Amino acid sequence: MTAVARTTALHFAVLIGLGTLWGLGQPLTKIAVSTGHGPLGLAQWVAAVDVLLLGLVCLATGRRLPLSSAALRLYAMVAIFGMLVPQIFSYTAAPHLAGGVLALVISLVPMAALPLNLALGLEGFAAGRAAGVLCGMAAMALLLLRGAGLPGGGDWGFLLLAALTPACYAVEGAYVAGWGRAAADPVQTLTGAALLTLLVASPLALISGTAISPLAPWGPAERALLASAFISVFAYTAYVWLVGRAGAVFGAQVSYIVTAVGVGASMVMLGEGYPASFWAALALLFAGLFLVQPRPPAAGGRFAPGRAPGA
Repeated sequence: MTAVARTTALHFAVLIGLGTLWGLGQPLTKIAVSTGHGPLGLAQWVAAVDVLLLGLVCLATGRRLPLSSAALRLYAMVAIFGMLVPQIFSYTAAPHLAGGVLALVISLVPMAALPLNLALGLEGFAAGRAAGVLCGMAAMALLLLRGAGLPGGGDWGFLLLAALTPACYAVEGAYVAGWGRAAADPVQTLTGAALLTLLVASPLALISGTAISPLAPWGPAERALLASAFISVFAYTAYVWLVGRAGAVFGAQVSYIVTAVGVGASMVMLGEGYPASFWAALALLFAGLFLVQPRPPAAGGRFAPGRAPGA
């Protein structure tokens, strides 16, 4: 096997591995909320794990957190729109939606990002990519109209709430791509944002009575939450590495794997089944992802240090 072939094989292995890890996040989220833990308490736990792991990475690599005004604004934007607020939306909606539906909705990030980037002048208009956004909207409309994945005819408002999660990631990504890339590298950005999230979420969780004590007996929910937090950090680190070496266009293909694994894992781990309307929505999503993905040379390595699609 040639060096090029080995490198290509490695890139595909990393792509499949990190997509699989991220895809497992949705059923793990369902398990984490199964015992009634509040969104703020869950967000506090995830931020604590992020700070611990990313802090160790910073120490091991000699990174120090920049504290310029631009860096602090970047940390705040990623903390708000990439961590705390979307986690609150996701954890609030998760008990009311099937895990496969969560996986599908989270993968709408590229379709939510494109209209915002167009409005801000960060990208140019392309008819094919606009059609991809329409496919994503059609997938959401189908879920809403047919009630796919809403157990017991649950309130469809929770589906709209979950849809705010990719919208938040789109805002985060647009800010980073337009104004924040030079302030800090991705690891520094996530470390600073996680620290800020922890500082905000901890008192709010205590005040609301939703704080989760690490000294309390651990059950499946707590173990699932811890696993989800670890997966997020390790998969994101792999994503940073992959985009840096294989490019943003190649890395963007992770959305397909995240969605497929999220749906499949929810069926296996949670025993979920879905109506025909769900599979039709999934087909529309995949069509939209294919159309909306960046194309060379426009993709040219642009990279936002927030959560990737499905994170």
